[in-house]
Amino acid sequence: MRKYLLLCAFACQMATAQQQAPMMLQYDYPANFFEESLPIGNGKLGALVYGGTDDNIIYLNDITFWTGKPADRTLDADAHQWIPKIREALFNEDYQLADSLQLHVQGPNSQNFQPLGTLHIKDLGLGTVSDYHRSLSLDSSIVKDSYLRNGKKIEREYFASHPDKLIAIRLRGDINCKIALTAQVPHQVKAIPTQLTMTGHATGDPQESIHFCTMISVKTDGETMASDSSLTITHAKEAILYIVNETSFNGFDKHPVRTGAPYLENVANDIWHTQNYSFDDFYARHLADYQAFYDRVKIRLSSNPSIPSNPSIPSNPSNTDTLLKAYTDTRGEAPGSRYLEELYFQFGRYLLISASRTEGVPANLQGLWTPHLWSPWRGNYTVNINLEENYWPAFVANMPEMALPLDGFIQALAANGQHTARNYYGIDKGWCSSHNSDIWAMTNPVGEKREWPEWANWNMGGAWLVNTLWERYQFTQDKAYLRTVAYPLMKGATEFCLNWLIDNPKAPGELITAPSTSPENEYKTDKGYHGMTCYGGTADLAIIRELFINTIAAGKVLGEKTKEIEKALARLHPYTIGHDGDLNEWYYDWDDWDPQHRHQSHLIGLYPGNHLVSGQWIVDSQLLKAAERTLEIKGDYTTGWSTGWRINLWARLHNARQAYHIFQKLLTYVTPDNYKGPDIRRSGGTYPNLFDAHPPFQIDGNFGGTAGVCEMLMQSQCTTHNAPCTIELLPALPEQWKDGAVSGLCARGGYEVSFEWKGGKVRDCRIKAIKSGTVTLVYNNQQKTVKLKAGQTQNIKTW
Repeated sequence: MRKYLLLCAFACQMATAQQQAPMMLQYDYPANFFEESLPIGNGKLGALVYGGTDDNIIYLNDITFWTGKPADRTLDADAHQWIPKIREALFNEDYQLADSLQLHVQGPNSQNFQPLGTLHIKDLGLGTVSDYHRSLSLDSSIVKDSYLRNGKKIEREYFASHPDKLIAIRLRGDINCKIALTAQVPHQVKAIPTQLTMTGHATGDPQESIHFCTMISVKTDGETMASDSSLTITHAKEAILYIVNETSFNGFDKHPVRTGAPYLENVANDIWHTQNYSFDDFYARHLADYQAFYDRVKIRLSSNPSIPSNPSIPSNPSNTDTLLKAYTDTRGEAPGSRYLEELYFQFGRYLLISASRTEGVPANLQGLWTPHLWSPWRGNYTVNINLEENYWPAFVANMPEMALPLDGFIQALAANGQHTARNYYGIDKGWCSSHNSDIWAMTNPVGEKREWPEWANWNMGGAWLVNTLWERYQFTQDKAYLRTVAYPLMKGATEFCLNWLIDNPKAPGELITAPSTSPENEYKTDKGYHGMTCYGGTADLAIIRELFINTIAAGKVLGEKTKEIEKALARLHPYTIGHDGDLNEWYYDWDDWDPQHRHQSHLIGLYPGNHLVSGQWIVDSQLLKAAERTLEIKGDYTTGWSTGWRINLWARLHNARQAYHIFQKLLTYVTPDNYKGPDIRRSGGTYPNLFDAHPPFQIDGNFGGTAGVCEMLMQSQCTTHNAPCTIELLPALPEQWKDGAVSGLCARGGYEVSFEWKGGKVRDCRIKAIKSGTVTLVYNNQQKTVKLKAGQTQNIKTW
């Protein structure tokens, strides 16, 4: 009986601990800027809701809508002939010549992600507007806004459904409005009394571009009238709009016109489907689908869940932008600060669920959302950190399905990348990918023979990106996936690296890369040359080291031969420590041209890699001190995505104070009005709608921030496939989070973990295992060995 009562008490404590305040972004004004709008998405189709009272602007997006066509695999077939000349210049220490020769090993830049269309819902009513309110519920994945016009209430709801491939909008009240659909790309619109149809194509030659068709069906109890390109609804109490869209994108290697998808037939089927259910039915189906992912993780970073409300805060105290400003002004001490941190964490999860559910098409720099015909950095896939960072929270924050689009994309990169390896580097084994990519899975080094090598000539994209595949295995223990999907791609990237590495003429017996660059960074030699191209760069070797270690581990699981990789791993040029006590980024102990540079690619072995901390290859306290010194020199001010990365790096170093300090920097309010106000050219933060500010907007900072919270609360490592994994609870807990709880985080080895803490000490813990195994649980300065059976959930007493 006593044991039963203890178990009941434990269950009650955990249930209470996992309570989470309603997660809601809310505002008392319509959006005037993109960075104030509210995003919805079903993983393919998305919208940015502005919510105006006179003109409600809604930007529409489709993640498959890009410029261009499949990559030309025969491009620059002789570019590899320049590699020996670059190497000769490098080993003669003629870095200026090497930089100039690198231009010959550059190909075209990527294609552009483009906006689909713009929907205007214009309220035709006259009179005074008051009591405006706009919100996005993360718990329910729905945007709502409402206002009074002449004292009469207008209510609107918006959601994007994955199961039914649509966006639904419901208007209620005295509805008299005009609905217009337009686009920034070439298009035409046709209207009939209950439907708008827009067709068009991405910017460029219509015979060589992706085409689309958007259809909007209107259901109302009022009257409708069609003009050439718009609909007018009058005398209605309710109006429902269903928006569907299809494009001719048919895969990375299919021409969008000659072998394009039957988008007209597909969209006709989609719109016909809207006749089958009511708005409430569609929403119920959407909610069940969404919450199956979202509800897996709950978080509380204080002793009690609460929605902030403080009359002393100017403006509406519950406005999200008001909370963000107060958080910034008080360094996270204002009322509602813990709630804002929880909200930001869950917003990252919401964004990934909403943006990444299309096979072979992962979330891009914009996620899924852009109002710009020409998005910053083309809205592409930047593979020297940003695409990887998009998926850092996918596994630990219990959303592995959201990373599936990345699997298909990496397979496409591998198909194109074997041609890039041959054409640009003269390598016939394996595959590689470079700095940028797009929906066509381009893999060539970019730059168009005129741009800086520091970013254009980097070729480690594939080697870095495949580690996400290994992470899926680490978290899921899916051996069939490892054998059929992950390992072949990891092996292909490894084969390229084995052939790209060369004997080091400066240190016989070592292997290095040449030419080498460290993503987007520049050096100053001891002779004063300011350059970009080098040999034996630490970032290259860190990425290759992580890849080799993971490929060897995967091979051991599958019983594959790995001797060649092991020999090459042992010969890699080692890490070195510089005169400032930092981890050298270059082969020589050169200074960075910009010591506070946003990239820290040579620290990949610390995070997102594991080889500097896991014990699988090396744990060297001196190297960890050098990594810490590197971050100290880098400082606190950097771009949004880099800030997200640094949270995780400091957390890996178990420096709770600094990890939290950088997290606070990420939650710095940034104005949307053309960046007026304080100088933020070097420092990112967060916009009023919680989008990450590079600035401008890049979504990767949101995902880095969510992953960083996970890393502060829990870390896990698996050294070999037959040894117990280690799960460490509260490895970098800041004092501001001394009480709290989290449920549903995932750990390497195939475990789901929930726990509560008080006064900075773990009080209760629950672990569920995917398969039978043993785990070492580290908490409260002690450790416990826990044996679990497949499917078993074990409650662990920690006090």
